[in-house]
Amino acid sequence: MSGKLKLKGHLKHLARWPLYLSVLLIALNILVYVINIKAGVVVTMGNVLYLVAAITLLFYHRPLMFNDLIAFASQYEFLEKRVLEELALPYAVMDMQGRMIWSNRMFSQLTGKDPFYRKNVSTIFPDITANKLPGHDGKDITEVSTQFGDRIYRISMQKVFLEESVAPSKLLMDIPKTTSLIAMYLYDETELKEYIQANEDNKLVVALAYLDNYEEALESVEDVRRSLLIALIDRKITKYFSNYDGLVRKLEKDKYFLIMRQSSLETLKEQKFHILDEVKTVNIGNEMTVTLSIGIGLNAATYLQNYEYSRIAIEMALGRGGDQVVIKNGDSITYYGGKAQQMEKTTRVKARVKAQALKEFMSTKERVVVMGHKITDVDALGAAIGIYRAGKTLGKPVHIVVNDPSTSIRPLMAGYINNPDYEPSMFIDRNQAMELVDDNTVVVVVDTNKPSYTECEELLYMTKTIVVLDHHRRGNEVIQNAVLSYVEPYASSTCEMVAEILQYFSDDLRLRNIEADCIYAGIMIDTNNFITRAGVRTFEAAAFLRRSGADMTRVRKMLRDNIDSYKARAEAVRTAEIYRGCFAIAKCPSEGLESPTVVGAQAANELLNIAGVKASFVLTTYNKEVYVSARAIDEVNVQVMMEKLGGGGHINIAGAQVKRPIDEVQDMLKEIIDELYQEEKGKK
Repeated sequence: MSGKLKLKGHLKHLARWPLYLSVLLIALNILVYVINIKAGVVVTMGNVLYLVAAITLLFYHRPLMFNDLIAFASQYEFLEKRVLEELALPYAVMDMQGRMIWSNRMFSQLTGKDPFYRKNVSTIFPDITANKLPGHDGKDITEVSTQFGDRIYRISMQKVFLEESVAPSKLLMDIPKTTSLIAMYLYDETELKEYIQANEDNKLVVALAYLDNYEEALESVEDVRRSLLIALIDRKITKYFSNYDGLVRKLEKDKYFLIMRQSSLETLKEQKFHILDEVKTVNIGNEMTVTLSIGIGLNAATYLQNYEYSRIAIEMALGRGGDQVVIKNGDSITYYGGKAQQMEKTTRVKARVKAQALKEFMSTKERVVVMGHKITDVDALGAAIGIYRAGKTLGKPVHIVVNDPSTSIRPLMAGYINNPDYEPSMFIDRNQAMELVDDNTVVVVVDTNKPSYTECEELLYMTKTIVVLDHHRRGNEVIQNAVLSYVEPYASSTCEMVAEILQYFSDDLRLRNIEADCIYAGIMIDTNNFITRAGVRTFEAAAFLRRSGADMTRVRKMLRDNIDSYKARAEAVRTAEIYRGCFAIAKCPSEGLESPTVVGAQAANELLNIAGVKASFVLTTYNKEVYVSARAIDEVNVQVMMEKLGGGGHINIAGAQVKRPIDEVQDMLKEIIDELYQEEKGKK
């Protein structure tokens, strides 16, 4: 065997070193000859003896050396296999499809499988599916966390190429370069996960709790019983959070500061924060039910940032109407509750303050640009007309952004177009608006508080003076850089809010009849002829508009439908499906209609007139999107349901836009209804 084997590398040079040394001896021998010939002869004889001995020893020991090397290699290979076999880490080998080939002793003991178990690894670890194996999506190393028995393991899988390992073998020839196996290692991370979970559970959670209608509730109670009402509410809140290891401190008469652990928060989530319902049970003769809003912040970099998160969350909870919990976890926001209708506040102090602030901002800028949401409706147009009159009272040029007027607003706009009392530039499109807006422009956004819903989102980044007037509840997406934000979910419409602002804006402000008609029409549409969400202030705003010249007959004529829209609405109602006995779902035909989304909203209102229907949903296809119009009377919160589809709105008037086939959207809607149905069933 030794004759067929050759040394290489450093071992080869080491074995030949005696021969290399003979060259030095020959050179030394020549030098000795130069000095003395007799001495040179003696050295030559010594060199010859050295060479003979070196060559003899080299060839004699060469076979023995090879045998020792082969023995060492064999022992090393055996040792390597033994170490792998006895490795304390569970280790296994499988093919690229996940079929087991071999496993070491620890793996067999852990799984209870034979070392040569031949079935797929998914039969042992169901979490390891085909798409998680190395080689999928071009990944050579993948990791999966799984639970096996009562332990948690991190499974590391690595792709191993066999070309270099198997090529010297005589059993296999011409092995493709892509031939490979998967090496799998199991790391027990049970204790690490437990420590991580314990750390997460003990994280600080900061919360703010506000009573939504403290003053109004106290006014409905006798003076001698007011202190009792306050004491009962304080006790209810303090006892509730104390049961979950929470700390409660009262900041003001209607505000509380809360601190708890994250594990306590998880428990409260599972219980859906039933403190919201418990507070409502406090009744000692008060005519108005007390409601609670909670804003929670967690997982920020600092405690101060956690508090800032909670402050943002409580503002969102109040902006959405109160009676709910908002959790801000980093960039993620979650909502709980919000099923009660927000109580209308009788005071107009806020409207007066906002009117004066709006006047100041308008006075300091050169021009005013007003825009509503995409597919401008009557409420958005009416509110824009009101802001137009406010700006003109101050002598400012005012422009309203309307990209594509729908059939619902064209009759209203017709009174202003080619009217000598109004400038031709009163209505502009987005391109014209982008040329006008600069730092000396006030951009007023009406009937929406979401940047992506506006007629021209770019305008929001072209000026620093932005005003938002809206009556929709706030969602995750809001206009962040507004200098004045007046969002009141209790209001029936933005037109109602604008009508109140106009009354306090200036003593010189005088609405023209055509302008009062538009604002009045916006209130009528959003309240469904004063049936839905119409409160005391709604009728007061309508009375102001009537005094300003609004005429019911003119408004009714402008809001009449054409025959095609009427037929489409009737068809939607005719084909409606009553799902789970109380949810009306319909598809509105859109062919041949200029504003199918408006028709869908009208059909949703019509379906609420059917006995037993708690909520109605009308799906309309328009511009390759499905528009969902959702309506409810009092028992169902359609805003929460539409938020799950990416939309929003009010507790009883909401909508969403989904870029999916209409049948798929209908199935998604039914799943949301089923989820709501199961939650209500669980509570009972």
